[in-house]
Amino acid sequence: MALEGPERAARQLFAVLEGLNDQENLGALFRNAAAFGVAGVLLDPTCADPLYRRSVRVSLGHVLTCPFGTLAPWPDALVALRARGVQIVALTPRRVANSERPIELADLAARWTGRPVALLLGAEGGGLSPDALAAADQLATITMADGVDSLNVATAAAIAFHALAPDIGRAASGSGARESRPARAPGAPATTRAGAGGSG
Repeated sequence: MALEGPERAARQLFAVLEGLNDQENLGALFRNAAAFGVAGVLLDPTCADPLYRRSVRVSLGHVLTCPFGTLAPWPDALVALRARGVQIVALTPRRVANSERPIELADLAARWTGRPVALLLGAEGGGLSPDALAAADQLATITMADGVDSLNVATAAAIAFHALAPDIGRAASGSGARESRPARAPGAPATTRAGAGGSG
């Protein structure tokens, strides 16, 4: 989904995924993205194919209606997003060396100026790569109880989408299935996926 035209007047949130290879997590994340009005999902070249059957099933079919595409080259395409006015926010459970302390999602939502936001999410375990973190304008985190250091990526995404969700009410009022089309952020060299994966 491009950010040109009348829709640019509304705040827009994109999910940008790095290294997500678990089909169930990917499907759940797409379901969450659809629920909270995310404008599109952009995947780095190492992510699994969201059209794999298991992802489609777990997403309850929202993979087929939520715009998505592959963001490449990686991570240089993140720089291209920023150059076109998109704020790059990396969700991380920990402080990153040589960077500012992550801010809370609620604080991030309060500071949102209306610029499109690309929320970076990494795979469980390793998280976001140093290059992806370095490309971010801002680090954000979710406060958790002592003794818990991370969340399932789809769960973390749902919390973040809810905190930052733009104009959910208006999106819901225009009910009906959204046309399936590729996600395209401004100026980003993105390619689209076609064809389903193997059985799952």
